[in-house]
Amino acid sequence: MKKLEEIPSFICKEGDTNFAAYCDTDSVYIHAEPILNHLYPNFDEMEDKEKDEVLEKVALQYQDIITDYYNTLAKDCFNVDEHRLEMHTECVIRSAYFRATRRYAQWITKEEGIEKDTLDIKGLEFKKANFPPILGKFFKEILIDLLKDAKKEDITQRIMDFKQQILDGTLSLNNLGNPVAVKKLNKYTKSKARPGEIFSKVEKGAPAAVKAAVVYNDLLKFWGLNKEYSYITQGDKIKWIYLKPNEYHVEAIGFLGYEMPPKIEDFIERYADRKKIFDSILLNKLEGLYSDMGWDLTLNPYINEFFTSN
Repeated sequence: MKKLEEIPSFICKEGDTNFAAYCDTDSVYIHAEPILNHLYPNFDEMEDKEKDEVLEKVALQYQDIITDYYNTLAKDCFNVDEHRLEMHTECVIRSAYFRATRRYAQWITKEEGIEKDTLDIKGLEFKKANFPPILGKFFKEILIDLLKDAKKEDITQRIMDFKQQILDGTLSLNNLGNPVAVKKLNKYTKSKARPGEIFSKVEKGAPAAVKAAVVYNDLLKFWGLNKEYSYITQGDKIKWIYLKPNEYHVEAIGFLGYEMPPKIEDFIERYADRKKIFDSILLNKLEGLYSDMGWDLTLNPYINEFFTSN
């Protein structure tokens, strides 16, 4: 877990251990295991539910201690005798992953005295609307494995198996495409294809999704499919994928999720760059997760071979 970046010296002097794992506007998360090991020498031998119980017990005790201290704080810092400051224990977390401010995942097992089994996720990239749902679902499963103390080797094997499913075509390209709405299609379309040309010209700096949508529309027209199938229009929600080198020298193509001309579908199946889909969308997120865990991908030849092959 990431530590607070800057701690005032009156709270934690340089060289002292800082047990604060994370904080935001109105919450602070404390790494409680050292306290629990001190108070309960057999803590590591307890069952998980018993650990949750003693953790909550300790948290409630410290809640009252801190609330009492607020009387001193209010007088010394604000010069008031009456106040509404109060510390409140919100939940017991068995494990957590803190990526950055407001970007975390936590496994909540008790909340305000009630037993829970909840995965609370905030702000992590795989939850964004432009992240392919099937890849987001897989990343979430890896995150759950991590929070539930799965072994590194088992997680890595699961990633390898999933990558192979992408490469061998087990997972459909419709599920692997980047979902996005092309809201500025008109803005970035510089000029339509002239006689003798296949592709329209797009403005410099056009988003990848816009370029991919233009490629789809131009191929639709070039192959004479535009009378039977709809163009992608501004505001449409599409998916787009990277392509391997092809006779049209296009790097990506978009498509509508609800209809696909067979000729374009065949073109996409033939040239879809499944490795780049994995590398550009999922791999860097997994590398960030591994790095945060202190797992070095480059030092283990087995893992390194996996991440650089195919």
